[in-house]
Amino acid sequence: MPRVVRKLRNWTARILDLPQDVVLDLPRVTMIGGIQLTVENHRGVLHFAPTSLRLAMEKGELEVTGHELVIRNIGTDDVLVEGEITGVLIKR
Repeated sequence: MPRVVRKLRNWTARILDLPQDVVLDLPRVTMIGGIQLTVENHRGVLHFAPTSLRLAMEKGELEVTGHELVIRNIGTDDVLVEGEITGVLIKR
């Protein structure tokens, strides 16, 4: 995203008091304990196995590691994962 566009979106988010993850299309990661993870604003599933999940992001990837991972719900821009979650890593 060009720098000018990013600054304009940042300014708009501040002025209108909007969450920056919505305006700037950033991922929102919500984890409950170590057993449930919701990721919003992803660009698709790159890889899934019972021990790892890789999601494409606007810039880079998000990797979730754990044991007995299960995708409970997947939508066009959000995914709900359950299992024993041991790590979340953003790769740029």
